[in-house]
Amino acid sequence: MSATTLAMRHAARGRLHLDLVVIGLVAALLLLGLVMVSSASVTLAARDGNPFFFVERQLLFALVGVGCGAVALRIPTETWERLSMVLLAVSIVMLVLVLLPGIGHSVNGSKRWLHVAGLNFQASEAARVLLLIYLCSYLVRREEEVRTTVIGFLKPLAVLGFAAALLLLEPDFGSGVVLLATGVGVLFLAGIRLRHFLALCAVAPALFAVVAVASPYRLRRLIIFLNPWADAQNGGYQLTQSLIAIGRGEWFGVGLGASIQKLFYLPEAHTDFVFAVLAEELGFVGIALVVALVLALAYRALVIARNAAEAGLKFQSYLAAAFGIWFGLQAFINMGVNMGMLPTKGLTLPLLSYGRSSLVVTLGWIGMLLRVHHETQSKRTIALRGGAR
Repeated sequence: MSATTLAMRHAARGRLHLDLVVIGLVAALLLLGLVMVSSASVTLAARDGNPFFFVERQLLFALVGVGCGAVALRIPTETWERLSMVLLAVSIVMLVLVLLPGIGHSVNGSKRWLHVAGLNFQASEAARVLLLIYLCSYLVRREEEVRTTVIGFLKPLAVLGFAAALLLLEPDFGSGVVLLATGVGVLFLAGIRLRHFLALCAVAPALFAVVAVASPYRLRRLIIFLNPWADAQNGGYQLTQSLIAIGRGEWFGVGLGASIQKLFYLPEAHTDFVFAVLAEELGFVGIALVVALVLALAYRALVIARNAAEAGLKFQSYLAAAFGIWFGLQAFINMGVNMGMLPTKGLTLPLLSYGRSSLVVTLGWIGMLLRVHHETQSKRTIALRGGAR
């Protein structure tokens, strides 16, 4: 029996090793998110008679997400690894289903949702995790091929590229970019040759640029992003209102609940642009706090990945690294969009923005991250006991 298998069985029946740092950081982000969603949405929700409608739903789905995370914490990671091909097929099917008339549900012109049990579920959120699980499994199975040959790392990129193409059809350019960038980051950590990585980094921006300018609405977004004030009452309205909110916050903010921009000036104030409301109400201090929490959680995930790699748990290491890269990348893209540093994209700020699918899936993935930490600590415990004998 291998040491890894022994560790998995010991982890399954032994006491749980919880990473209190991850739990503390997630709790802080969740609580801050609930406060800001409540503040940003209260005026909008009050029109329908319940000013706490959105925060109540956010809390409900946070609890659902915590439950999903608890389930994921109890599932051995070798189960995910063994089922990686099935999960790949499920992810592709989900991304195809949202495009089919009568099945995919359209909101604001984008077909990103499946109607499940009376609720809209954004398929790309779950599909992304399943695709990255497949990538992590592939890197373990084809480690030598990935590290030494061009075709070795192009194969999984082709799979991710196909999924990104399906996302573009929804259209969801932002999610496609994040998926591919996260995949490339994990490939880099897996040890692909530096010249292959640099070539990929040189080609990818050109491809993204072609995709961006090939679509009229994406090209218009890009032009408006370069100078939103030139069309401040139309295409540049959302970005200019976000910049006004951030500018009003100055060092210490205007005070919690005192935002002016959330009063029907800033669209999507409780979803994609909750960061702008936070900046207005809590100022630079609030921004610094969010950035610090995001950096700390992304860094902690990479530390867990390193510890798993040192313990010989390759799949688990890649899985933890994928979460850290994705979480940090999507968070900073969202912040960049809010601050006018990046073109507008429909990406949430993980754990803070109002978003049912995003919140549930993110918390479920955090359960997997905690499971990786647990299995790493269990294997270390077995190794120490073996050395003591």
